[in-house]
Amino acid sequence: MFFSIIIPLYNRPQEINELLATLCKQTYTQFEVLVIEDGSVKDAKNIIASYADKLDIKYFYKENSGQGFSRNFGFERAKGDYFIIFDSDILVPSNYLEIVKNYLYEHDLDAFGGPDAAHESFTPVQKAISYAMTSPFTTGGIRGNKKHIGQFHPRSFNMGISREVYEKVGGFILTRLGEDIEYSIRIHENGFKIGLIPEAKVYHKRRTSFKQFYKQLHFFGRARINIYKHFPSELKLVHFFPAVFTLGLLFTIVCNLFCRPLAYVCNFLLLLYFLLIFFHAWQVNRSIKIAFLSVIASFIQLTAYGLGFMQDLVKRVIFKMS
Repeated sequence: MFFSIIIPLYNRPQEINELLATLCKQTYTQFEVLVIEDGSVKDAKNIIASYADKLDIKYFYKENSGQGFSRNFGFERAKGDYFIIFDSDILVPSNYLEIVKNYLYEHDLDAFGGPDAAHESFTPVQKAISYAMTSPFTTGGIRGNKKHIGQFHPRSFNMGISREVYEKVGGFILTRLGEDIEYSIRIHENGFKIGLIPEAKVYHKRRTSFKQFYKQLHFFGRARINIYKHFPSELKLVHFFPAVFTLGLLFTIVCNLFCRPLAYVCNFLLLLYFLLIFFHAWQVNRSIKIAFLSVIASFIQLTAYGLGFMQDLVKRVIFKMS
């Protein structure tokens, strides 16, 4: 079984260097790497060249078209039986490909995804963000979770498809705003089997600051409405939770200004929720500092996603603006 690892890259030379270093340590070595430089100003050509004697690696520079279409560029040039998509901001455990290969031999999967986690080398903020994106007490818990809600949709930070899937379904038709979920839905609709490989995790560095994290999650909220425009049945109640939380937060602020008795109830419920997150994050990371930062990250995740979701819900669904 031969894998083609496809990595779109945009102005992140240091990240790709760290990712490629982990690919050099893979215990299963039947793979190639295709790095697609998507019109970057800060290109990684010299860094890629430094791995020429360590990896079967190919470097392509193209005009900027977005991550989805850059992956298509890689698909067209890949030689593997399976194509694996990674984001540039991940680290790959040394046994990742070994785990995937063994799982695919035992299970009949046409496409797959794996979970993400925080590496011990990550900063406290990165670990807090990772918690917020994977916790059962935030919407992040549906990502890479064995008990996921509805159909499993692999995410592009850790996703694989067979060559047969590509030949029948084609590539991405969206380049951003939920392009990976849209692609997964089309794979399902074409009768292919998609599954989670629980042990095939990657370490996802995500964003390095809360400001960057806010922008990313606001974008994710908008992306959910973009998916709805293509597949209305894919909008579930769980996707409304961040918007409901955000509206509840605004309601709490209003109550504190104009209705103190009701404010006590709202404040108590909000405190209870954040205490639940705090103690669970403390248990997971064994750090009071990360637990405190996890509360902040969860608050940012819910409000940023909720605001992005409501923005495009009003604009694109209610007022039907493009």
